[in-house]
Amino acid sequence: MQAFEGILEELAQLYNRMDQAYAQAALAHGFVCAGCEDSCCQTRFYHHTLVEYLHLKKGVSLLAPAEQQRLFQRAARTVEEMGAADGRGPSAMCPLNEAGRCILYAYRPMICRLHGIPHQLRRPDGLRQLGPGCGDFDRQCGRSTDVFLDRTPLYAGLADLERRLRRQRAFEGKIKLSIAQMLIHKIEGNDAAPPAGETHEIP
Repeated sequence: MQAFEGILEELAQLYNRMDQAYAQAALAHGFVCAGCEDSCCQTRFYHHTLVEYLHLKKGVSLLAPAEQQRLFQRAARTVEEMGAADGRGPSAMCPLNEAGRCILYAYRPMICRLHGIPHQLRRPDGLRQLGPGCGDFDRQCGRSTDVFLDRTPLYAGLADLERRLRRQRAFEGKIKLSIAQMLIHKIEGNDAAPPAGETHEIP
């Protein structure tokens, strides 16, 4: 077992807590996320943590080789589409989405789990930062709400795992990758997010 496996197991447990917090908040609002035209799988999210990158790669490694190859091909096309769109028009569908379902649902990153519900973040200076729900939430529940999903302990837990993993791996680089880029790129050493076409590897 590689040294970081224990941290990835802790991340899986944190993801479970995220899912529970989301479910409780959704129930409080009466919100049901059952697929919509504004699919969050078409939202261009960027992910910034090494620990989530490695966890997603672990999920990919469990797929059959032929399925991995199809996934990598879809991811490469998605990266090309994202570059061609350059922020104009609707974003490309996430390559993990097959027939409306995520094929690596248990390994999807934090923002995929928490998006859609009005949320709050308690900053170190004591101020509270509020964020809205998604368009489908507004249609179902309206925009005004007094109930916010508190992301603070969840973010703090992820930040702690990231710090520990980076110390363990002696990694100091910056990461800013979409899921499609996470799938086709490899990161090594202290490299920042690689540009399209380059690959880097963490052994």
